Amino acid sequence: MAWIWKPLKLHCEVCSIVSSSGQMLGREAGAEIDQSSCIWRMNNAPTRGFERDVGRRTDLRVVSHTSVPLLIQKPQHFFGQGNETVYVVWGPLRNMRQDGKGIVYNMLQQAVENYPHARIYVTTEDRMNYCDTVFKKETGKDRSEGYRKVPYHYYEAGSRDECAEYLLHESAPYGGHRFITEKGVFAKWAKTHPIKFFSPEWQLS
Repeated sequence: MAWIWKPLKLHCEVCSIVSSSGQMLGREAGAEIDQSSCIWRMNNAPTRGFERDVGRRTDLRVVSHTSVPLLIQKPQHFFGQGNETVYVVWGPLRNMRQDGKGIVYNMLQQAVENYPHARIYVTTEDRMNYCDTVFKKETGKDRSEGYRKVPYHYYEAGSRDECAEYLLHESAPYGGHRFITEKGVFAKWAKTHPIKFFSPEWQLS
């Protein structure tokens, strides 16, 4: 089955954008959320079992390309008959390309073929570029550049990626080298001492 290419038009009086944060637990905001004319959720965040805190309805679900496989694991639940949720999927061109090499796009294509009533929209390359521009304007950071992947040690080519190593140690139950916490300490010291950071240059906010 072919995709139907048309822009998504959605008009609501009151929108509830529901966070996936653990802060939602115990808030008992579900009833208030469900009174909204339009309810947005993120990725594969469930409602079943959490209705009291997050509500029951989902009118629109914004899905990262990295979360599409989680939806595909439960296709009947997310795309089956009677599910009126609109899905807006975003991701980089390398995963969303339409020449047969876009792995996420191919997954969505298969979902549309298996569930022709599913309402799935994908962001265009132009829209992704626009969002990157807005992100940079608001934060001063270029989202598209991301972080340069480098080995943990400059003298160990092929070793674990630096960011992966940081996260591994930071989350270790014991014995880890708390790099991220350590950097926080350095940042605190730099506010009262003449410490400057280079390669890459690090400006304290």
